Amino acid sequence: MRIIPAIDLINGQCVRLTKGDYSTRKTYSDNPLEVAKEFEEHGIKYLHLVDLDGAKSNHVVNHRVLREIATRTSLKVDFGGGIKSDNDVRIAFENGAHQITGGSIAAKQPELFLKWLDLYGSDKIILGADSHQRKIATNGWQQQLELDVVEFIEEYARKGVRYVICTDIAKDGMLQGPSVNLYKEILRSIDVHLIASGGVTSVADLHLLKEIGCEGAIIGKAIYEGRISLKELMQFNS
Repeated sequence: MRIIPAIDLINGQCVRLTKGDYSTRKTYSDNPLEVAKEFEEHGIKYLHLVDLDGAKSNHVVNHRVLREIATRTSLKVDFGGGIKSDNDVRIAFENGAHQITGGSIAAKQPELFLKWLDLYGSDKIILGADSHQRKIATNGWQQQLELDVVEFIEEYARKGVRYVICTDIAKDGMLQGPSVNLYKEILRSIDVHLIASGGVTSVADLHLLKEIGCEGAIIGKAIYEGRISLKELMQFNS
């Protein structure tokens, strides 16, 4: 199972939110590149980079940070937040994104998302399936739609999506464990590479997610708050 630390960006700083609420913002570093380099030094190969400014603004904002990390580390970066147009996708890939994640766009403009899937391929386009009480949430989690998360993923899997990041917003930043039952339900019936996101608190959580068949796990606050050390992640990877 791939270990994928997260860096969330506001004003070019490395921050974390709780349940996606911007008022809960906590800044951990003014230098996301140094954070990324520290991950790399501990054997990490992947990074989940989220442009929270972009998510709020409906267009990519922090592409310079993406470029810095992509050019000055060997990390394979999946980039999301504010990707709403062909131009946003172009900017993300031109600045070094290995993959991009589309969530709001997949929910609101499926034709455009499917166009990207066709143009760039299923290895490059990740479906972002963020939900609260099973309902898909969009636009930096500020809006909720009447779309069931499992049905949403199933529909896109039929249309060629291979990679899915599934976040249970109620778990995000809470340090209370991931939504294992939801992930089990998805993996029982849908053939996708499922990346768990939200609530990972301990190495035991990682072992459990690996056991149920998750392809990757995104870890954010647990690293920054010292619940999981980078040394432990090195040991897990080895």
